[in-house]
Amino acid sequence: MKFVLNKRPKNPIIVQGFPTIGLVSIIATKFLIDHLDVEEIGHIESEHITPLTAIHKGKIVNPITMYYNKKHNLVIIQSLTETTGYEWEIATTIMDIAKTLSAKEIIILESMPPHEGDLSVYYYSNKNKLKLKPISEGIVMGATAALMLKSEDFPITCLFSEVHSQLPDSESAARVVEALDNYLGLNVDFKPLIEAAKKFDVNLRQYLEKSKEASQGISKKEKKELSYFG
Repeated sequence: MKFVLNKRPKNPIIVQGFPTIGLVSIIATKFLIDHLDVEEIGHIESEHITPLTAIHKGKIVNPITMYYNKKHNLVIIQSLTETTGYEWEIATTIMDIAKTLSAKEIIILESMPPHEGDLSVYYYSNKNKLKLKPISEGIVMGATAALMLKSEDFPITCLFSEVHSQLPDSESAARVVEALDNYLGLNVDFKPLIEAAKKFDVNLRQYLEKSKEASQGISKKEKKELSYFG
């Protein structure tokens, strides 16, 4: 696994997200890329990465792409593919990128199952105290865990947003973007994500209703066939 950098900004903050439950990190990083003035500056490549791509604005997007926002000196790493089985390698690569750029901090956007009433955003940081609920107990797995273990004394902050289910959760992504905005002062309007969540919920309900109607239609047809052949 290796990284390719076409531009090397100095002392940036790295924001990264890899696919987990609710696809929160993917939605959040894509939102940041779309709403901040960014340029593509590189990517991470490996034969072990699932060969998955997307076409955005007529361009092919690498499975793991790096973008740069000059105003806030941010490097955003977005992954469209899972790295299951290669978590240590991706963690080492990200740490190498951080050291190459003399990054100030790595911020990980994550998701987690709900465990209390209202869905919230929690944080872990070996650097600062945030105006969020700190995680005092819990188990972290995957690339995030590997990166936390690899970071040693390197400044690292993790934002964990609770999610409803495995379905894409734009509302949870909005919460993590809001938390990041409050932390870094990006002045990003996260409300479009909440609107997207509402639209998704409506579309999902319509889809489920149609699926239910279709399955009921099949059941009625099967009953007719059974009564006919019976």
